[in-house]
Parts: sequence; structure tokens; C-alpha cells
Amino acid sequence: MAGVKTLKITVHDIKGVCPIYRINDTFWIRDGYKLDRAGVLCMHSLSSIMPYYVALSRGIPAQEIGLGSDFAFVQCLDPCGFTGGGTVVFKIVPVSG
Repeated sequence: MAGVKTLKITVHDIKGVCPIYRINDTFWIRDGYKLDRAGVLCMHSLSSIMPYYVALSRGIPAQEIGLGSDFAFVQCLDPCGFTGGGTVVFKIVPVSG
């Protein structure tokens, strides 16, 4: 697909304790829809990324959709203060290739 960017999604911060991710864990969305990661992914994290990945992979700036300035930031849906789990903040960076 012409003009589609790969998204590099990195665990930027964790509030509480996440049983799945560690800071700097990374996965990718390639070609606008192919999820690429060796290892386990959390469904909470995917649901927080789903509304934005198409726009970001098509080059719409994070600032235009209210997710940051140079990079997009989203967080998972686990409200760690109430569940004892961990709320993960992801940094989403469009990259070439």
C-alpha cells in the first residue's frame, strides 16, 4: 500500500504493575494492518490503539487527532488504581518501511 507507514509501538510508562508488558517492550503494525510481535499481547492495549492506528499509519499527525505533538501517546484501559493491575502508556511512532 503506497504511503502507508509502519507504526512502532513502545511501552513508554507503566502505572502500577502490568502482568504482560515491561517498559521499552515494542511491537509493530506493518502495512497498515499487520500486527507484528514475538510474544504475548494484551487485549486491553489493542483496544486503546485500534481507534487510531489507521489514521497514524496513513500519515495523519498525532497532533491533528489530539494524541501528542511529534508522537502519539495512548494508554490501555486498565484503571490500575481500582484493579491492582497496571495502566500502560504507549508511544506510537510512524516509521518508514
